[in-house]
Amino acid sequence: MFVLSKKSALAAASTSLFVLLWSSGAIFSKWGLAHASPFAFLFIRFVIALCGLILLVPLLKLKLPKGGKPMLYAMATGVVLLGAYQIFYLLALDLKVTPGVMATIMGVQPILTVVIMERQRSASRMFGLSLGLAGLIMVVYQGIGLAGMSLAGMLFGLLALVSMTFGSIMQKRITDNPLGTLPVQYLAGLLLCGIFVPFQPFHFEYGSGFIVPVLWMGLVVSVLATLLLYRLIARGNLVNVTSLFYLVPAVTAVMDYLFFGNRLALLSLLGMLLIIVGLVFVFRKTA
Repeated sequence: MFVLSKKSALAAASTSLFVLLWSSGAIFSKWGLAHASPFAFLFIRFVIALCGLILLVPLLKLKLPKGGKPMLYAMATGVVLLGAYQIFYLLALDLKVTPGVMATIMGVQPILTVVIMERQRSASRMFGLSLGLAGLIMVVYQGIGLAGMSLAGMLFGLLALVSMTFGSIMQKRITDNPLGTLPVQYLAGLLLCGIFVPFQPFHFEYGSGFIVPVLWMGLVVSVLATLLLYRLIARGNLVNVTSLFYLVPAVTAVMDYLFFGNRLALLSLLGMLLIIVGLVFVFRKTA
C-alpha cells in the first residue's frame, strides 16, 4: 500500500505550486499586454519586483554581491537573463505569438543550456538536442508557415530563447550566494528596460486588467516563484526541479486554451512532444 508521508506531500505541493506559478507567467503577461504597452508593463513589473526584493533583503538576510567583479557579473547576468529575455518575450506576445507557442519554444532552453555547458557531449544528450531542435523547427514552421503568425513575433520568440539560454549559463556560474544577486539583477533589467522607454510607446490603463497582471508578475512570479525555485533547489531536489520544467509547456498550453481559447495545432503538439522527450534524454542519468 502506498503511503504518502507529510514531508513527501509538502514537497509535492511545493513543486506543483511552482509549476502552476511559473506556467502562469505567459498567461498573465498576455492579459496585461491587452491593457498596456510592452515596455510600460515590463518597466512597472520590474519596479514592483525590485521593491519587493528590497523589502525581503533584511527579512531573508540576503547578502548582496561584493563590489568589483561579482557585482559587475551579477549586473551583466541581469541584463541578459532578465532584461533582454523579458523584452524579447513580451514583444513576441505583443505581436500575437500565443502563450502556448512561446512556452513550447522556451522548452528548448534547458536542452541548449546543458549541451552548451557540457564538455563531453554524450550520445544521449546529442540525441536529446536533435529531438528538441526538431520540435522547435516544427513549432516555428507551424506558427509562421501554417498559422500565419508574425515573422517578427517568432523572431522575438527565438531571441528570447537565445537570451534565456546564455543568461542561464551565466547564472549557473554564480555559485556563491546566487539568491543574493536577485535584487541586483532586477535592477539591471530595470535599467536596460529604462533605456528603451523614451523611444517606445508607454501607456497603460488604470483598471484591473492592468493592475492584477502586473502585480501578479511583479510579486507572485518574479519574487514568490523564484524564491520557491531556490528553496526547492536548496533542499537537494535539483534533478527533480529540472524535471518540472518538462511540464511547463504543457501546463501553459492548457492554461492558454482555458483563458484565451488558443489551441495548439497538431504539428505544434508533436513539436512539444519531441521537446519533452528531448529533455528526458538530456537530463537522464547515465551509468
